[in-house]
Amino acid sequence: MAKKGSSTGKILLYFGVFLIVIVGAGFGLRAAGVIGGAEEGTAVETEKAKLKTITQLVSASGKIQPEVEVIIRPDVSGEIIELAVNEGDFVRKGDLLVRLKPDIFKARIDELNAALLTQKARLEQTRASLIQAEAAHLKNKELYKKAIISELDFIQTKSNFDSQKASLKASEYQVQSAEAQLRKAEEELEQTVIRAPQDGTVTGLAVEFGERVLGNSQMAGTEMMRVSLLDKMEVLVEVNENDIVNISSLDTTRIEVDAYPERRFNGIVTEIANSARITGAGSNEQVTNYQVKVRIITPHNLSMSGAELVQSETAENPEENFSPNFKPGMSATVDIETKTAKNVVSVPIQAVTVRDYAKDKKDRKNDSTNSEEESSEEMDNNLIIKKEDIRKVVFIVENGIAVRYEVETGISDNTHTQILSGVNAGDEIVIGSYRTLSKNLENGDNVKVDNSSDSFASIN
Repeated sequence: MAKKGSSTGKILLYFGVFLIVIVGAGFGLRAAGVIGGAEEGTAVETEKAKLKTITQLVSASGKIQPEVEVIIRPDVSGEIIELAVNEGDFVRKGDLLVRLKPDIFKARIDELNAALLTQKARLEQTRASLIQAEAAHLKNKELYKKAIISELDFIQTKSNFDSQKASLKASEYQVQSAEAQLRKAEEELEQTVIRAPQDGTVTGLAVEFGERVLGNSQMAGTEMMRVSLLDKMEVLVEVNENDIVNISSLDTTRIEVDAYPERRFNGIVTEIANSARITGAGSNEQVTNYQVKVRIITPHNLSMSGAELVQSETAENPEENFSPNFKPGMSATVDIETKTAKNVVSVPIQAVTVRDYAKDKKDRKNDSTNSEEESSEEMDNNLIIKKEDIRKVVFIVENGIAVRYEVETGISDNTHTQILSGVNAGDEIVIGSYRTLSKNLENGDNVKVDNSSDSFASIN
């Protein structure tokens, strides 16, 4: 009886081990995708292709600056004896900004006035000498006709008369020169008083009372301040050479300013540079950009336009009367609307991927060739130049199978791409995951649609 029990235990033990091996092998094959995978399929997220209006955008970042900004530099050198404005003050055209010490220029005017009077006196002396020489010349002319005086005496009086006429002309020119110098000195005296060239706000005040400044006579003078039109601001951005060809003057734009998060302002392109700004020239990191100016057309800086401020009650909804106050140097991002396509078939950007059609052809060729040809091709592999046939494709789910379709794309915005051919509105397009679309998914694969995963968040 003991032998029978021992034999039964061994049989049960062997059966249990065999069962464990079978179950383990099953789990291993399932994990490897050998069994069970065909039924479940690759998990993907999908979205319907739809008709949509797409606006192609060119995005760029830059700084806000005034459209008109005048740098104030003195024409003459001197000491500041009056500084009539502070930074941030609004001034009208003609308002006093700075007054320089005028003493040296007044003394110069007195000196030139005296020199002018001297030249005028000399002019009168020369005129009197000319009258005297003319009388002597006329008298001797009559005497010479009557042969009373010699020809030499007549020539001497005539030469003296001509000389006095030339001296009179020279004296007149000297008077004119003295008058011009006086006018210049008076102009320099007027330049000691510097007034606003336009309406605007004083920005960048760089001098103080009592400071000496240099004029523009021989070099760039001291920058004292800037007068800017802050109610007419623009954004200066740099656009890459690949995108600049898509931008045209008067293109509409959407502007986001870092100082006003979650708000958008309107603008238009006013100027596109023709000269490039190149950084990292001659290196692998060379970048070529072009400057573009975008005018902000949303009303702004109304309190800095010089209009009279009128006290009013606070509105129930402040957003209705919201007016931004932009300052020079603020950071901004501009989306330039370059092209618009209305009511076109579109899919999310991530749905469009690429595949190498040449690889598929090669695989089919390898399947149809015999082993001798394969070995010959393998021997000459180093001599073959492989050519790629990269095409844009999307995967459409049809009866649980991912079917690959070649597509032709048009313009894109931040979320969707226009499909010119290959997809119809309503087709169920695979849009995720990225790894599945870019590498793993192939034509004819079984798929399982799962649109509930957070990792596959769709772009609407």
